[in-house]
Amino acid sequence: MILEFLGSVVLGLALAWVALRSLPHRLPSRRAVFATGALGALFGVFLMHSVLGPDHAVATLIGAVLIGAVTLSLLVRPGNHRLSRSAAA
Repeated sequence: MILEFLGSVVLGLALAWVALRSLPHRLPSRRAVFATGALGALFGVFLMHSVLGPDHAVATLIGAVLIGAVTLSLLVRPGNHRLSRSAAA
């Protein structure tokens, strides 16, 4: 159980680092992104451990990463591109 929690924090921080490398201009401060990645993965491991039970460590970590990615996606701000409308609209 302890290794699942530590593994989820490491994976959440790695996911946050990848998000910061991919979309640096569309995310808030680095501190907020790293905290959200780690806490989202911790919530994910808690939720997946509650649902699946103690014997599914790999599936629990995969679920934790997915839930961490969803929480990080909530931080992404929209881009600056404008939609063009036709004259008839």
